[in-house]
Amino acid sequence: MRISAAVVMAFALGSCGRMENVGKVPDFTPMDTTIEAQAMRQPGIDADVARLGRTPASLWSSGRHSLLGDRRAETPGDILTVVIEIDERAEISNASSRGRNARQDMEAGSLLGLPELINPILPGEGLANGADIDSSSSSSGNGTIRRNETLELKVAATVIDVLETGVLRIQGSQEVRVNFEIRELFITGYVRPEDINRFNEITYDKIAAARISYGGRGQITDVQQPRYGQQIADIILPF
Repeated sequence: MRISAAVVMAFALGSCGRMENVGKVPDFTPMDTTIEAQAMRQPGIDADVARLGRTPASLWSSGRHSLLGDRRAETPGDILTVVIEIDERAEISNASSRGRNARQDMEAGSLLGLPELINPILPGEGLANGADIDSSSSSSGNGTIRRNETLELKVAATVIDVLETGVLRIQGSQEVRVNFEIRELFITGYVRPEDINRFNEITYDKIAAARISYGGRGQITDVQQPRYGQQIADIILPF
């Protein structure tokens, strides 16, 4: 009874959070607490000189705000655009077949005179066929893998750290709410400054250790998810 009561209480507590969202749109994730916002609040080293791109005694400006300046992201807090265009198709088919037949016959026609003594006693041919071995085996297998993924997205990411080697660590997130459903996009990884093009964009295939997440939360996602009881049953039941 105690175990049953504990299970009921666990289900009740788990469903309380979902009951609070009944009739309400899902809330956005606060922006002020994200790591991107924290990186934007921290100016880089010698920010004023980097922004002007000149020494106090020079009239020539080569900074990123000048006509010929490099506006690509390079310091913490800078923003760049990540282009995600995934169009992958893969199909693998394997078929294997294996068969083997073996047969061995052994006769004991003259074995120290034993056949003459035993043949009259044994029925049939006696020791004419002392051993008869016959074996066969066969195996076959087929496997097919088909995968088709298509995703085209653009998201603004923020430089949150610069490693000692000059590699940039970026992170970006995006949330779009449509009716009672929020679509979430998250990306993080490491990029080289030279891989960022002149439009301050970088494709996902040039991001090392890329982590891309695209999903949602809200009424539609909640309906598509199996209930807690079903998830527990799928884990516990062995069949």
